Amino acid sequence: MANAESRPLAFILTPGNVADISVAACLLDGIAPPRRVLADKAYDADHLRESLEAQNTEVVISSTRARRRPRPLNRHAYRGRNVIECMFGRMKDWRRIATRYDRLARNFLSAIALVATVCFWLT
Repeated sequence: MANAESRPLAFILTPGNVADISVAACLLDGIAPPRRVLADKAYDADHLRESLEAQNTEVVISSTRARRRPRPLNRHAYRGRNVIECMFGRMKDWRRIATRYDRLARNFLSAIALVATVCFWLT
């Protein structure tokens, strides 16, 4: 089992109509520079890739179809995204998260922090 320092956990609550990539840089600024970033095609943007590569971070993001020249992908490392998707699945097992009972963003963010901590602790 890895210690908590090797697996940083950070999140930002955004409205449902905001693209995740718009806050990705802010989210990554909140943690120490990671060795590797795993993300899906929604995060395939040159500005994000360049800022991560400037920090000597390995970027493992599959290219979108719109790219004329797809970027190389470490397929072995990309399989690690399964852990991320399973984490979201586990969090949605908590009814309070899946249905968003909380009206206030701070209460919902607190519930997410609690559930993410429990899920992280149990893995």
